[in-house]
Amino acid sequence: MKYLARSATGRPLLGDDEGYVPLAAAEPRAGTVRDALPLAAAGDLPSVDDAPAERVPTENLTFGPPLERFGKLWGIGLNYADHAGDLDEERPDEPASFTKPSTALTGPGGPIRLPPSEQSERVTAEAELGVLLGRECRSVATETVSDVVAGYLPVIDMTAEDVLRRNPRFLTRAKGYDTFLVVGPAIAIPDGSVDLSNATVTTTVNGEVAAENEVRNMLFPPAEIVSFHSEVATLRPGDLFSTGTPSAAPIEPGDEVRATVESIGSVSASVTGRRS
Repeated sequence: MKYLARSATGRPLLGDDEGYVPLAAAEPRAGTVRDALPLAAAGDLPSVDDAPAERVPTENLTFGPPLERFGKLWGIGLNYADHAGDLDEERPDEPASFTKPSTALTGPGGPIRLPPSEQSERVTAEAELGVLLGRECRSVATETVSDVVAGYLPVIDMTAEDVLRRNPRFLTRAKGYDTFLVVGPAIAIPDGSVDLSNATVTTTVNGEVAAENEVRNMLFPPAEIVSFHSEVATLRPGDLFSTGTPSAAPIEPGDEVRATVESIGSVSASVTGRRS
């Protein structure tokens, strides 16, 4: 597995399980992580071993969001039958998608800021598998989606659940508060094809597992989600799909939330006080 990331100061990095080197040292064609996304989708990123630079161990680095600017932020609701039951919703017969504003996105560590209590008193956090596009595409067949995907990352999605329960048409507002999407520190790029069907997606709050399920139990697998939405809109490098959560966990100020996607990575964020 290779990884694309950015340091907290914005320096582009290429890494593996042993550490990171400057991206430009390994791949002169890529001045930024965004430049490297098409190469990742094509399986054309070099090995970290080939870089004329010494690895810096992961534990010695502090990471920011892996992209300075993401593209479209797609979310998929009710993609596990169990979660549909939690919200008293019927199982959808096609992906139930929504988008988030760019201001909802924050990096590893957060913090997650809760809305004022007069707007929402119940916010939930949800671990999800994120799928990042590496090539511009339109009308992609499910079986060729891997040709346009750069990689994967863990994300934490938030919902003002009481807002959503008042009226399903309030979904954009319920999902769109600032800091309501935490992205993982690194884009995981498999060496060759990858089967994530047995990967477990886990939401942890204060060290306790709050929700857990496997990707194979999604109603709509990641490749099908990307293919479906490529018929709706042109997809471009940096577009991110949050593919749905096994279940949602209520969060309060002072909590620590972690999303873990087996074989991909994890991301955590602290929950601070409510915005005034």
